[in-house]
Amino acid sequence: MSAVPRSEKPVGRFRRMLDRLSSSQEDLESEELREDAETAGCIKICDCHDRQIVTVTGTLRTVTLRPRAGVPALEAELFDGSAALDVVWLGRRSIVGIEPGRKLIASGRISMSRGRRVLFNPKYELRPLGRE
Repeated sequence: MSAVPRSEKPVGRFRRMLDRLSSSQEDLESEELREDAETAGCIKICDCHDRQIVTVTGTLRTVTLRPRAGVPALEAELFDGSAALDVVWLGRRSIVGIEPGRKLIASGRISMSRGRRVLFNPKYELRPLGRE
């Protein structure tokens, strides 16, 4: 074994091709999402802390209508390749364009609820469909 960790070794074209061939589809999609977040200038979800104001980007995995204290709430899980985040719009039953598989950028203050990161009523921007 080499003393240099694999991530610090020089990576050539052949090595990248072998890594891509030996990686699962989920790993490849996660890597693509992490790169997308980096190029968009957003913070990775895994680096977000409680009460921090952030701008994150990723793909919506799930979208569900789940009432909170008798008030309708549209909940979506945003995944950026590093971790997942719940995005909640209180008082909304649906929002045009908010659907599984859609990419978006969301901004707001992170809070923790039951051990999960949550953004309540974030500012958001839907990413163009052509870029997906």
